[in-house]
Amino acid sequence: MTARHAVIDTRIGDLTLVADDAALTGIYFPGHWTKPDDTTWGERVEAGGDPVFTSTRTQLEQYFDGERTTFDLPVAPVGSEFQQRVWAVLERIPFGQTVTYGQIAVEIGGRTVAQMVGQAVGRNPVSIVIPCHRVVGADGSLTGYAGGLERKLFLLELEEPPEIAASKLF
Repeated sequence: MTARHAVIDTRIGDLTLVADDAALTGIYFPGHWTKPDDTTWGERVEAGGDPVFTSTRTQLEQYFDGERTTFDLPVAPVGSEFQQRVWAVLERIPFGQTVTYGQIAVEIGGRTVAQMVGQAVGRNPVSIVIPCHRVVGADGSLTGYAGGLERKLFLLELEEPPEIAASKLF
């Protein structure tokens, strides 16, 4: 197998899944800010006929149904060494919790890299599975999300009581 992609319908809209060999390399929303050129995704296949996409769809459905709090998928996001370090931190953010860009920056190398952290979070190619939606502004407010703030709010509300997630808008 090589690079390929499939589109699945979910309760947050169509998601384009991208895989290379046995690993998931991307999950993209319509209008995704930092989507790579789709010519790099390989041929389009049916999700149901591909084990990586079948497993991803199943686990995403379980997550959206409140039956799953972590993902058990082989992922291979492509990015710089710094981006990989940031994405590794994102993977450790527990379900139902949020962190700030500044907190990640301190863990990675100090507050001076906060802007670089923001860029790396925004370029996370495996949205939801690598939970960049759990990163909020310094004051707890919702900040940019490649899938749109409505989706980010939906994902946060899915993981915690609505009154808490809604308060992050202000």
